[in-house]
Amino acid sequence: MRYLGIGVLSLLLVLIRFFENSLFYDPYLSFFEYDYLYLDNPRREVFKLLVFTSLRYGLNAIISLGILFLFFKDRSILKFSAIIYVLAFMLLILVYLYFVLNPKQEDYYMFFNVRRFLIQPVLLILLLPAFYYHRLKS
Repeated sequence: MRYLGIGVLSLLLVLIRFFENSLFYDPYLSFFEYDYLYLDNPRREVFKLLVFTSLRYGLNAIISLGILFLFFKDRSILKFSAIIYVLAFMLLILVYLYFVLNPKQEDYYMFFNVRRFLIQPVLLILLLPAFYYHRLKS
């Protein structure tokens, strides 16, 4: 049952990524697909963009926390991970907002990477092996 749960939650992450164009408002999806270093910043509705980016981060975070819990069955890892997700969101959304409000071509690559942490489950990819390695060493 545990592996089935991890599989279902992983499938949910894949579905969020697969249906990102229809589920979320994000004019940067197509912007970053092309040679964005030479393009002008796309038109955007800042509030709507922040809401949908936050929603996507929240969905990815909840699903990722579920995967971490099912994988390790440890509430302390779950609590610590939740704190990391909240702190990362607070920091990343401020940096993201700065880049959205002050678009400069020389900052596009940094913006791309900050945005990636917000819309993709990158923290799961970092935390899962970190906790696994920590458990092996303990």
